[in-house]
Amino acid sequence: MKIVKNRILKNQFVSEGVYRISVEADTQVKPGQFFMLKTLDNSFLLPRPLSVNDVNGNTVSFLYRVEGKGTKKISTLHEGEELQLFGPLGNGFDINDLKGTVAVVGGGMGVAPILYLVKLLGQKAEVYLGYKDSANMYICQEFKNISEKVVVVTEDGSFGEKGLVTDYVPYNKYTSVVACGPEIMMRKIAEHCTENEIQCYVSLERRMACGMGVCLGCNVETKAGNKKACKDGPVFSGEEIIW
Repeated sequence: MKIVKNRILKNQFVSEGVYRISVEADTQVKPGQFFMLKTLDNSFLLPRPLSVNDVNGNTVSFLYRVEGKGTKKISTLHEGEELQLFGPLGNGFDINDLKGTVAVVGGGMGVAPILYLVKLLGQKAEVYLGYKDSANMYICQEFKNISEKVVVVTEDGSFGEKGLVTDYVPYNKYTSVVACGPEIMMRKIAEHCTENEIQCYVSLERRMACGMGVCLGCNVETKAGNKKACKDGPVFSGEEIIW
């Protein structure tokens, strides 16, 4: 874990307000981990935490939405420029702990950190993706290139199934369920898993300033007391979270 300047290979427009930046990074990354990103011009003070979307050799990619000054600035960077990266950080998914066929559920931008996980799980993963509508869908085809089963759900029915993705997961079919997305979605999944005694892991999103557990800005309330999303997570057992 170190701070380095990394060369940008691509910074692609994906859909309205959503981009994917790929950088050179010679490091070992677990699915579910994240990096703190900062531009070299100090145009914003605090680095921005972005989860790892994919890893290909020495290339690490981040799928992100432009939501403020920092991510807006990152979206303007070009191939060949440099970006400061600090990481990888946090505890990711333990592939060896996911037994049998795994249901991997992503909602909205929560699809970002699960692509690399699905890639490593291969045909062990069955994927469920939930989006608001067809205009706000990201990287569906990339999941379909990996997994034989990908169920896409939009709230308005403009693509795939209609409704909430949580209603389309046959929980009893699986021994492990992994989820990342809106907290209300993950809470519902965790409740289903607890009721059916199914192993569940969730990847939480919190505002972070340091990424190392120093600033105490990303507390997560658990049955074992307060923990930090950046250091103890962002991946937690769904059962341990006090929702």
